Amino acid sequence: MIVKKRKVPLINLKLEALLRRIPTTHPKYLLIKENLAKRSSGYQGELSLNYPLSFLDEKEYFIFHDLRLNISDHYFQIDTLVISQKFILIIEVKNITGTLFFDQEFHQLIRTHNGEEAVFPDPITQIKRQILQLRQWLTNKQIPEIPIVPLVVVSHPNAIIQTSPKHQNINQIVANRYYLSTRINQIERNYPKDMLSSKDIKKITRLLLKEHAPLDTSVFDQYEINSTEVGKGVICSGCSHLPMIRVNGAWYCEQCKISEKDAHVQALKDYYLLYGSQISNKHAREFLMISSPFLVSRILRSMKLPSSGITKGKTYELTFKEFQNC
Repeated sequence: MIVKKRKVPLINLKLEALLRRIPTTHPKYLLIKENLAKRSSGYQGELSLNYPLSFLDEKEYFIFHDLRLNISDHYFQIDTLVISQKFILIIEVKNITGTLFFDQEFHQLIRTHNGEEAVFPDPITQIKRQILQLRQWLTNKQIPEIPIVPLVVVSHPNAIIQTSPKHQNINQIVANRYYLSTRINQIERNYPKDMLSSKDIKKITRLLLKEHAPLDTSVFDQYEINSTEVGKGVICSGCSHLPMIRVNGAWYCEQCKISEKDAHVQALKDYYLLYGSQISNKHAREFLMISSPFLVSRILRSMKLPSSGITKGKTYELTFKEFQNC
């Protein structure tokens, strides 16, 4: 059973909003675009696991995607966590093409693609560290001891997995996604004894959902971009022209001539991603490029947003379901 579904990571959505609103000539544009492409590729690799994991018995396995937990003032992230009464499986996904050489002498991953080599952090070292962190987290929550099994899944269909002859046993830790179901069946045979009760499973489920802390960083700080460099206004969904203008209760694009009634909603989603969930009438006027406070009040009220304060001190809480628990 999938307990925590996989969603597009919040940082991906923030980078998309930032790219929509900075000029293509901005000195950081290509860097941001490249980083978003890498993150999107990683997310697509994680999505590719949905099919092999769908073969697991829903009554016996509890699946949590994209967990971020705190231990001793440090956070650790797990791509996919599979919990049963017999064992816990940590899955680290790598969506990388080319020939992947798992160098266990120097603990690095060497990728060769189109005649070029690139070095990546060793995912085996990474997932072993996650085991220690998760074990400590479970101990702190007074969960009975249970085997924790690591599995690095290479999700790209064109990847070739290699290692040195004396480290062939890494096939117990590394597998391609087509072999995932078979590998889990092998693990099942290695751990036939129940270690957790149904009550323990319910407790872990409740704690994981409660203590998951999505990564929420400022893209302005991350890329050293001033908020004044970000374009304001409502973006046309047809041609991406910025800004649209307000005409007769709708948003009109002077470039492609289309009219949209609710185009401001996407603009306010961008505001949420870039600046946070709280917005005042003044800030909404500035961002939507509307001079009338009465019109902005009407727009914000029509969205049925929670609010606090009165008159000039009134603030609205932007709430969008698709951003919750990203």
